[in-house]
Amino acid sequence: MEKKEIFDAVVQNTTEVLPSLTAHEINSSDALKDLGANSMDRSEIVMMTLESLSLNVPLVELAGATNIGELVDLLYEKQ
Repeated sequence: MEKKEIFDAVVQNTTEVLPSLTAHEINSSDALKDLGANSMDRSEIVMMTLESLSLNVPLVELAGATNIGELVDLLYEKQ
């Protein structure tokens, strides 16, 4: 799986959890917190992304990501 596919999954799940971002252009440098996602939203986005990519990664291993790009990089490494 390529990073672009992982990024697209994160964006799709982010807009599903936060429909107000549908018209917003989400970039890899964006932080989910800065986009308006609270801690529950962020957890849900990550869990939905893991499920859609068929990955089994403990959430604690992804906690260090400070933006979407870093999250994508971590997920890419864990596949």
